[in-house]
Amino acid sequence: MSVFDFSSLTPDCILDGIETTGTTVDSGLLALNSYENRVYQFSDYDGVKYVTKFYRPQRWSEAQIREEHNFAFELLEHELPIVAPLKIDNESLFEHEGYHFALFPCRGGRIFEVDNLDQLEWMGRFIGRIHAISAKKSFNERLSFSSQEFLFDAQQTIRDSGFVPQSLALPFFTILEQVIALASEQFIPSNNIRLHGDCHAGNILWRDEGPHFVDLDDCRMGPAIQDLWMMLSGNRQQQLLQLDTMLMGYEEFYSFDTKQLALIESLRSMRVVNYMAWLSKRWQDPAFPHNFPWFNTEKYWEQQILMLKEQFSALQQPSLTLIP
Repeated sequence: MSVFDFSSLTPDCILDGIETTGTTVDSGLLALNSYENRVYQFSDYDGVKYVTKFYRPQRWSEAQIREEHNFAFELLEHELPIVAPLKIDNESLFEHEGYHFALFPCRGGRIFEVDNLDQLEWMGRFIGRIHAISAKKSFNERLSFSSQEFLFDAQQTIRDSGFVPQSLALPFFTILEQVIALASEQFIPSNNIRLHGDCHAGNILWRDEGPHFVDLDDCRMGPAIQDLWMMLSGNRQQQLLQLDTMLMGYEEFYSFDTKQLALIESLRSMRVVNYMAWLSKRWQDPAFPHNFPWFNTEKYWEQQILMLKEQFSALQQPSLTLIP
């Protein structure tokens, strides 16, 4: 099965797969906002809502998916608000027609407000609790954040794609190489722990009782700051206030190494470079041209040149510090 190929994942295939678990379906399939995998909401005959996730073939091994599930169960056992997969006859990972899939309880919520200091402090406590548990042991199957994967391999993916217009290739790859050289030099992680890995507002839902995460699909080993920096926004002073607020909550449960603040811009560089590579790699999937029509245009690559220049400048600035 091609790594990009969801063409055989028809609605009938999905419904048949769900029903092999003994779960009934009494509604249509509502596609949810996910591009890497295929995620759908449905209801059973009792009106109970579920979410099913069909994993992208060949992205993660079965052992890596199971490690993700076990991480979720471990956090749930410590009463952390994680939406973990459902176990049916003590099994959480199922297979149908070559696709691995899982079922989850359906949980709603409001969007996390990244500029709300009360919510940021709450998120700091939440992530501190997660890290206090996750630091107790390591992943054996999941990967670690690395310059090789997120910078150098991503750069090669972009080159091999042939998507960068010839007229922009020289300025684009020149600034890309400069960003990669500086970011890889600065990315010297220490004290790697198990992470959520993709802690952005879209993966956080807010309920009256507080936040909860709905996706551990990108969990891997890395520095603790990776689960914090994506919630920072605005100018430098605003980010310092947000960071100080989060860490007040975080350090109630787990000690933060402030030396990791020097990793923020290298991690940001890794994210933006890898995002370009991800779109290039997934462009064969029909869902991507449909949902990302602005990609693979001359204007897009012009914008990336400007963005990389800004990121190169950011890498040369002093890192955030909480010391006055």
